[in-house]
Amino acid sequence: MSAGNSPAPQVDPSSAAADQLKSIIDRIERLEDEKAGIAGDIKDVYAEAKSNGFDVAALRTIIRLRKKDHAERQEEEAILELYLSALGMA
Repeated sequence: MSAGNSPAPQVDPSSAAADQLKSIIDRIERLEDEKAGIAGDIKDVYAEAKSNGFDVAALRTIIRLRKKDHAERQEEEAILELYLSALGMA
């Protein structure tokens, strides 16, 4: 029993719910394997970029920024400029 939760419902191993549960678990495991493979591929691309002289930290920052919309990026940049200025680093 989990802390603060009701006991988990019982599932008859021969029921349709058990089959559905197994299917869900199998799909999650398959996706986790794919995710690990993709993470490895991404790591390889960063290694290739580094070997070609690119700064990996800068690439990671660019990837992170490109995930945000323009307004969100502008707000983040304005706050960063404000903080840098306050620290005498602008």
